Amino acid sequence: MAFPAAQQPGPRRFRTFRSISALVLREMSTSYGTSPGGYIWAILEPVAGVALLSIVFNLILRSPSLGTNFPYFYATGLLPFLFYMSISGQIAASISYSRPFLSYPAVTFMDALLARFLLNALTQFLVMVIVMTGIIWIFDLNPILNWPAIMLAIGMLVSLTLSVGVMNCYLSTRFPVWARIWAVGNRPMFILAGIIFIPENVPARFRDLFMLNPLPHITSQMRKGFFATYDAVYVSPLYVFVISLVLGIFGLLFLTRHHKDILLMR
Repeated sequence: MAFPAAQQPGPRRFRTFRSISALVLREMSTSYGTSPGGYIWAILEPVAGVALLSIVFNLILRSPSLGTNFPYFYATGLLPFLFYMSISGQIAASISYSRPFLSYPAVTFMDALLARFLLNALTQFLVMVIVMTGIIWIFDLNPILNWPAIMLAIGMLVSLTLSVGVMNCYLSTRFPVWARIWAVGNRPMFILAGIIFIPENVPARFRDLFMLNPLPHITSQMRKGFFATYDAVYVSPLYVFVISLVLGIFGLLFLTRHHKDILLMR
């Protein structure tokens, strides 16, 4: 009597979704579930930063570069900057953070990257909405919001953050000294990101050099969405997207080719 040949088990359905979901749950418990306050601190950090900037510059200046409300002006620049700095750094550490799980065939380095990005991006977007809504409500503002401009700024912000994080994920895991170099190089970025001023305030002979940094393009585009009278004439979304595309493609190519070697490194 002939017995039917044993069937090989097929691939699990939704394997990527399950892997990302498990990594997101782990991220939530370790990043926000171990410290008192958890998600509260994610909101208090930008609130404290906006408050400090407002107090300091209110003592120096009569009014901000745009509008008359200091917290509103600085929040539109600081919140995108914190989004970029926080999430790009977390993406850069994705492989190191999830290294124990990447030895399983069901988990790939892309799962680790996407899990960290999705959770932290959603968290930061929620923080941005809460902080901006709170400022508008507390100071009884009635802004005319340009939603297409805001959505474009968010697209620029997400693309740059993800691409820089992916490239730094490769560089910092392949060459550990890169993390220190990047940290030192990013120290003046708070000033160079256009948080406390707009590109129109930069002297003309330095403006072109200043706008080589993609971050002022993002902060200015965001302010264009929150300030109806601001044109943001020096912003080039194409410039930001091209930089993001180049960094993202090369970062993914390097990780795809070398991720197995990276996992064997200690």
